Amino acid sequence: MTFLAKPLTALVAATSLLLGQVAFAAVDDAVAKQIKAKLSAGNPNATFGDVRESPLSGLYEVEVNGGNVLFVSKDGGHFIAGDLFEVGAEQVVNLSEQRRGRHRAEVMDQQDLKDMIVFSPKGETKAHIYVFTDVDCGYCRKLHDDVPELNRRGIEVRYLAFPRAGLNSVGYRKIATAWCADDPNKTLTDLKSRKDVPLKVCNNNPVAAQYKLGNEVIDVRGTPTIVMEDGTVVPGYLPPDTLVKALGI
Repeated sequence: MTFLAKPLTALVAATSLLLGQVAFAAVDDAVAKQIKAKLSAGNPNATFGDVRESPLSGLYEVEVNGGNVLFVSKDGGHFIAGDLFEVGAEQVVNLSEQRRGRHRAEVMDQQDLKDMIVFSPKGETKAHIYVFTDVDCGYCRKLHDDVPELNRRGIEVRYLAFPRAGLNSVGYRKIATAWCADDPNKTLTDLKSRKDVPLKVCNNNPVAAQYKLGNEVIDVRGTPTIVMEDGTVVPGYLPPDTLVKALGI
């Protein structure tokens, strides 16, 4: 299941929707054990998380393999895989995407800033975005050209590496060169500007870990991929005016 095909308007609207919180009542231990035992018997290779009440009466939420959520019957004998939506008076809210957004926000907050290449405003930082980037994609370059304007508007840009061609590619060596450089910011800018930069890959660089994070947690399908503070994911380029509006500043 992917959320990357959402139209831009829905993505921008999701920024405010993701601020909502869904409260869940405690689940009886016997019910939780029964559900997990049944699911584990059906798929011993899967890893199931905590059992939670869902907004639907009679169904429970169980996270599987640290990602997707199953909606499971009380006896654990039936489940539904997919997103849960709430129909309101004037809008439809994806409750499953809200949960994923909160999880992504928590995960991104746990990442070490020292492992990122960060472009910070000279004045007050009003908001920040995470950007999974590659040095060879055209829209990554276009977004990077906007970084001075984003900084001027108080937006900090936190780059994570995502070599599109994988870890055994020239693209990996290029982007790892930026992370290994004495001046990562300048080197990343030079690489995105297609300047001739000698490739130098150091040991213990964070590129592989960030590539794994993008693939397994954020579900990056292309670059650039922007992750907002609240966990909203925007696949692709957004101009500064749109980003500022989405960030609420």
